[in-house]
Amino acid sequence: MPNIGIVLGSFHKEVGERMLQEAKAAASDHGLTVTDEVLVPGSVEKPLAVKRLLLRSDIDAVVTLGIIERGETKHGFVMGQTLMDKLVELQLEFMKPVGLGVLGPEILPEQVEPRLEKYARAAVEAVHAML
Repeated sequence: MPNIGIVLGSFHKEVGERMLQEAKAAASDHGLTVTDEVLVPGSVEKPLAVKRLLLRSDIDAVVTLGIIERGETKHGFVMGQTLMDKLVELQLEFMKPVGLGVLGPEILPEQVEPRLEKYARAAVEAVHAML
């Protein structure tokens, strides 16, 4: 049974918990074991947490969860683009799948609710397919 880690941003803690629960349910549905869950302050910290998990021999893949909302500036857009670039680089460096279950960048508050569980599940399903 493959082992996965999950990295979750804590900035949107309440909805993040819902994403985490859905990701864990999806992992169970697909025969994946969640070996570790790492809570980080926000999206900028995710690549380091992902890399630490990918370095472990007992982790076969990592799923990232969180939300990057639209703000008054382009900060969230730049952060989201940087996050995606780094996660793809890590996936290729370690040859282990990294699932992206981060809503955004620039998602509006009213767009979050209908996507929470769907994105969390899709991120797990992506790593399952790539394993």
